[in-house]
Amino acid sequence: MNQELKMKLLYLQEQLPIFQNRMYDTEAEAKACPKGDVRLVEDQQTGLVYNAAFCPEVMTYDDHYQNEQAISPLFRQHLESVSQIISRCMGRGSLVEVGCGKGFFLEMLLAQDFDVTGFDPTYEGSNPRVVRHYFEPGVGIQAKGLILRHVLEHIQDPVTFLLKLKVANGGIGRVYIEVPCFEWICRHRAWFDVFYEHVNYFRLSDFTRMFGTVIESGHLFNGQYLFVVAELATLRTPKIDLKDCVIFPTDFTRNLMSRAEPGQTAIWGGASKGVIFSLLKERVGQPISTVIDINPAKQGKYLPGTGLSVQPPSEALVMLPKGSTIYVMNSNYLEEIKKMSNNAFNYIEVDHE
Repeated sequence: MNQELKMKLLYLQEQLPIFQNRMYDTEAEAKACPKGDVRLVEDQQTGLVYNAAFCPEVMTYDDHYQNEQAISPLFRQHLESVSQIISRCMGRGSLVEVGCGKGFFLEMLLAQDFDVTGFDPTYEGSNPRVVRHYFEPGVGIQAKGLILRHVLEHIQDPVTFLLKLKVANGGIGRVYIEVPCFEWICRHRAWFDVFYEHVNYFRLSDFTRMFGTVIESGHLFNGQYLFVVAELATLRTPKIDLKDCVIFPTDFTRNLMSRAEPGQTAIWGGASKGVIFSLLKERVGQPISTVIDINPAKQGKYLPGTGLSVQPPSEALVMLPKGSTIYVMNSNYLEEIKKMSNNAFNYIEVDHE
């Protein structure tokens, strides 16, 4: 079969930063950041959705990469709900977190008396329960359960990756997978949730075709994430279900061209959504003037693509005229944001139609 016939084009966006969470020290560096195209397709054999223009060789993570969300109390509540699912479905003993990042969730599980080991070659901390290595055959650990939180969307060939994890774990055990929900992205026309860094975009049905036995599945974080707990031994190559093909909105970017708000405009959230939102708004002639974020690791740095400076609320809100528009990058945080800004601005939830 011709390669083009194997893929159905869903969405095209050119020259996005390859790392939306990499922060830069100067405006010039941020504007000159490496970029790549997004060519979102539905594979006509597996039914999986991915970026056909993705180049894994350019993806090198370092300590300039900042994606920690756990500073927010609301996000910590989300992590608590995840820990309950893991406890219920996989128990508290003999667990491995694959791609544990900076270790916040792992530390949280350890504090709750989970027996868990983390694997991540980019880990920067000092916890002896984290191995600075990939979880692969020969690591000498066989777990009852593997945890993959926001890892699989970054892996070019997710089925082969899961197969390697299955082999590394002796072909047994369960796996907890959490990823962004593509159906939520489509339903909310969240064009600011499509990133170069995310090569895959999953639906719940992808995992029921990928695993013969799914223990539990559902949605988290007000539908923005989906999760599945499945038996690793039942992993299989998915086949497309022609009765369940992706329904991608033809007007996906319709609110990108909505009228410009008068006066100064700010975004609250200098992470992934904010990077893409500010960049594409700039490209249609509606530039953002201010970026606000509560993460100290982002403050004083510059967003890739636009080169906008990230400011703490204490500085940005003083300079922003009352009544100015603040685009809230994630409506889950609206009440937190209103409270921190004394409800003095015009708030627009970008993920609400």
